Amino acid sequence: MKTVFIDGQYGTVGLTITRKLQSRQDIQLLEIPEERRKDVATRKEYINGADVVIFCLPDDAERESISIVKNPNTKVISTSTVFRIAEGWTYGLAELCSRQRESIKVSKRITNPGCYPTGFILALRPLVLAHIVPFDYPICSYAITGYSGGGKQMIEEFESVEPGRRAEISCRPKNLLLAHKHLPEMQKYTDLAFTPNFVPIVGNFYKGMLVFIPLVGRFFPKRIALNDIHEILSTYYQDEKFIKVVSLEETGKIGDGFLSPLGANDTNLVEIFIFGNEERRMVVARLDNLEKGAAGNAIQNMNLMLGYEESLGL
Repeated sequence: MKTVFIDGQYGTVGLTITRKLQSRQDIQLLEIPEERRKDVATRKEYINGADVVIFCLPDDAERESISIVKNPNTKVISTSTVFRIAEGWTYGLAELCSRQRESIKVSKRITNPGCYPTGFILALRPLVLAHIVPFDYPICSYAITGYSGGGKQMIEEFESVEPGRRAEISCRPKNLLLAHKHLPEMQKYTDLAFTPNFVPIVGNFYKGMLVFIPLVGRFFPKRIALNDIHEILSTYYQDEKFIKVVSLEETGKIGDGFLSPLGANDTNLVEIFIFGNEERRMVVARLDNLEKGAAGNAIQNMNLMLGYEESLGL
């Protein structure tokens, strides 16, 4: 039986992973006794004694904790932003390309993608690789997510607000200096020549996410119909069980209605929609920011690293 230790199991992502792994019969989840949680020697013992360690810590704390790993056989999954574009680390998005799944299986250092980049990359990368969207296209994107993505502090802020202030926090754009920490991975893994403009928005709901990528047809090298965009994405992901490219017929029924950010909640699924007309198009990714955007994807990577069926427990 394989052993797994979660360093940071009481954070939002760590708790989600713990909950999903506790019922598994094929792994042993190692947990430090409450009275020894802050003991450095104990943490070192658990980290180096596990087959897989999943780090669910803030960036600075994770840098320090990774340095504790001395056992060459211990496999590591990092959920922070620290190693997303670092040499020697494998980007843990199995659906990225045909080679990525095998790279994850043999790697001992996996960096889990961010929730925003997961939707952004999966929606855009195939179109750039197919030369539909030019690599130097001036990409602008925005996204709305549930407040759980901000961790315990943001969860407490949203859930403790007085009823009279709820409208004030119903929709909160952030990172308006356009220097979001996920930008490097968003650019690198879509093969874009320039950093995209990206604005995240936090909504007054616990979890769920929509990532929007508007595209203007006159900047394309040739005229491309919505059907063409749909076919490229559908072909790229035709064998992926966790990605659904929604049919144009189904998308058309949404029309000018409302697309809920909660539609993929409690799944490890990314749904991709194509909206628009001949001149103006928009690709939208919908996912659960705590599942495929964090904990679920980490478990998917763990399954691959341990040689288990990829969707086990998901």
